Amino acid sequence: MKDLDTLSKGYMSQNDIFADAFNYLIYDGQQVIKPEQLSPLDTTELAAPYGAGGEAEPVQKLRDVLKYVTAMTDDSTAYLVLGIENQQNVHLAMPVRNMLYDALEYSRQVSEAASRHRQNKEHGSREEFLSGFHRGDRLIPVITLVVYFSSDKWDGPRRLFDMMEIKDDKIRALTNDYKIHLLAPAEMSDDEFDKLRSELGRIMKYIQCSTDKNRLSQLVEADERYTHISKAGALLLNECTKSEIHIDDSKEDVDMCQAIKDIKADSMAEGVAKGRAEGRAEGVAEGVIKTIKAIMKSMNWTAEQAVAAAGVPENERKAYISKLQS
Repeated sequence: MKDLDTLSKGYMSQNDIFADAFNYLIYDGQQVIKPEQLSPLDTTELAAPYGAGGEAEPVQKLRDVLKYVTAMTDDSTAYLVLGIENQQNVHLAMPVRNMLYDALEYSRQVSEAASRHRQNKEHGSREEFLSGFHRGDRLIPVITLVVYFSSDKWDGPRRLFDMMEIKDDKIRALTNDYKIHLLAPAEMSDDEFDKLRSELGRIMKYIQCSTDKNRLSQLVEADERYTHISKAGALLLNECTKSEIHIDDSKEDVDMCQAIKDIKADSMAEGVAKGRAEGRAEGVAEGVIKTIKAIMKSMNWTAEQAVAAAGVPENERKAYISKLQS
């Protein structure tokens, strides 16, 4: 089994998923960024602070996912560098971490501009020659999104100021802040999930409900789109929610409705087996009856269906059904 880091990087690298996440963040769910407009970038951020004359120690960081996009809006064209950082646990220094990633990307852009000017022998003014960045040059905005693959709320810092204790307002006014952009399932409303148009919305909603089995069952059974979840999505859910969803490699996708039923049936069989053992010890089958009744209610099954799924021997089924219907 691949670990969550590998699975989440692979999943969020898919252009349709990546575009959906940033359409949610930037454009409130409007489909402005198209998957075909995305181009992958090297996730290795390597730069020496510009103006250091090549003597500074290079800094290298690895992003999770980084892409370039040319997005067409109604009145202009937006050129953006978009990055995603996947988290299963709260990172208590996330504002500093993302700020460094973004700064390295801007530094890379400055270095590329300087290299281009040197190659084209565009020396410019003395100031332009020394800095390598000309007055007409422009940086491409960098936006980083943190995707939190957990059913818990993010209780860590969300901005640089959260990591500081500045009591002097004059100092605060002169200190630059930096905030993170966060996609956290536990903090999203149903309306916000609907703004995610790809499978990502269903994945995030599943994660939010994953700690409540009844709510999760109702969610999956009420939304027919859960009958077609990609294997990559199901693998991701298995890893971050410990769902134990069975994945058939011979099929292209996973029926989550059936998967939930299978998990429930397995749980019921285990519960019934335990109940039967306890019942035999006590000379009664009340433990079994109680377990089957609870499953009948959650699964909306008849007594016959529940008894059969529970693995009760055929010669005992009539007695159990009679007790369940009494």
